[in-house]
Amino acid sequence: MRDEALAQPPLVTAAARRTGAGPLTFTRLKWTSFVHSCVYLALLICAFAAGNPQPLTFVLGLAHGLLWIAMSIACLTAARLRIVSLRLAVAVAVLGGVGPFFGSYEFIREQRRQTASSAARNAGASR
Repeated sequence: MRDEALAQPPLVTAAARRTGAGPLTFTRLKWTSFVHSCVYLALLICAFAAGNPQPLTFVLGLAHGLLWIAMSIACLTAARLRIVSLRLAVAVAVLGGVGPFFGSYEFIREQRRQTASSAARNAGASR
């Protein structure tokens, strides 16, 4: 009986899914989005202001494309796990290929919304 209990994988609680227990957390996604925005800004500067030097433009373009694909998959998965909102996941997945700044802005907006709602809950609980 005891061996059967050890053989079963542990169940993930709803609270653990919301907080992002594991490698997929709100904070990690937010900072990855900021890095993606910096890579994209470097790509724009390199391609338009610096005269399109190769292979730097290629490397930055490849990094942007791969980061966009990875962020899209990660944010859509995080939305299913309720780590991020669907609005944020759509902003990253749809608008992230054109400009990842939208995703970074949505992460800041979502964090401010979460902070305000938790402050309101704490104020209501203290009454």
